[in-house]
Amino acid sequence: MTSTASLQPEPAPIMACTVSRDVQEFDLLIEDMEAALGESWGDLGFAEAMTFFNQPEAGTLEFVAMAIDGEDEENLPMLGEVIAAASARGIKVILIAEDVTPASLHQLLRQGADEFVPYPLPEGELSAAIKRLRQSSVAQTRAEGGASLGKGGDGDGVILAVQGMAGGVGATTFAVNLAWELATVVKENAPRVCLLDLDLQHGSVATYLDLPRREAVLEMLTDTESMDDEVFGQALMAYEDRLHVLTAPADLVPLDLIGPQDVERVLDMASRHFDFVVVDMPGAVVQWTETVLTAAHVYFGLVELEMRSAQNTLRLKRALQAEELPFEKLRFALNRAPRFTDLNGKARIKRMAESLGIGIELQLADGGRQVTQSCDHGTPLAVSAAKNTLRRDIAKLARSLYDIGRNSAEAA
Repeated sequence: MTSTASLQPEPAPIMACTVSRDVQEFDLLIEDMEAALGESWGDLGFAEAMTFFNQPEAGTLEFVAMAIDGEDEENLPMLGEVIAAASARGIKVILIAEDVTPASLHQLLRQGADEFVPYPLPEGELSAAIKRLRQSSVAQTRAEGGASLGKGGDGDGVILAVQGMAGGVGATTFAVNLAWELATVVKENAPRVCLLDLDLQHGSVATYLDLPRREAVLEMLTDTESMDDEVFGQALMAYEDRLHVLTAPADLVPLDLIGPQDVERVLDMASRHFDFVVVDMPGAVVQWTETVLTAAHVYFGLVELEMRSAQNTLRLKRALQAEELPFEKLRFALNRAPRFTDLNGKARIKRMAESLGIGIELQLADGGRQVTQSCDHGTPLAVSAAKNTLRRDIAKLARSLYDIGRNSAEAA
């Protein structure tokens, strides 16, 4: 451990910003922003806003609250540019104005401002404006199909869980790339795939796909009893319009934040709307591991040819068998497997499987540096290194799973 910084939780993403000449001139706005968003907002000047909109951190912004008064009317062209820049990036704009002429307000609204609230702010009006913006965003997202849950409630989605038997064995890399390969396995009528990152504390799916972490995820997980299709869809992120992803929460949260019933509801919702549901599990065994194990059609256990994986696999085997849980549902995949010409490596694999009393049914090639580079760049291997040996192994598995699912559906 090189620094205590790694122990600190990630800061909450900035969901909104005030944009003004001097926000201290609008003290009531500061109070209402704190009441509505807590610490998840920031403050920008007009010129700073233009620069910030081009930064990666702006990807989490839901809206900006532009506060102006009569002194700002001489800068209407610049204000219009800020509104246009925000709108171009899908950021909503609430215009908060004091002593501004109707002609100026009309001009700014025509340039893309979404809401107008007079200052001093009427009680509850800012919260109401934020609510209207969010409702319109949900409607727009559903209309564009980005998080549309089109598959209608038949509950037959295949659940594929992935858990690493030790840290760093590549479980999340496997889960992300398996989900993407399933989503792109055929060009037409591809299966609908959902990737759930249930590693609530250290989940890296968002990083590996370069997706923002949204507050809607934590809101949904803490109140799954109220979860409906719209709430679930709002919590998902669409990657390249083909793969739907539930990222881990933005904040570091305890693994017992959710219980077995919460996980069961999420899995049921996902399987009703998607053909394949890939679940990236935490490395730790938690109270709801049994829930996922029972629901999963296949539960992949990622191991490497080393002592940590062997010891942890043995511990897991003893624990599940002691509780009379279906250990036999686990399908072990050996990552960074020796090449087929490595006879000594093949013998080691056989000895490991025999000593643990398991079958290693899947061997995944060592993809080398390209795998790390792909994860760092936030792209699946199929996009950044299509000929990589690991990518080929995962693509072959995805095709096999797709064929099995299609044949089962045809037989039914």
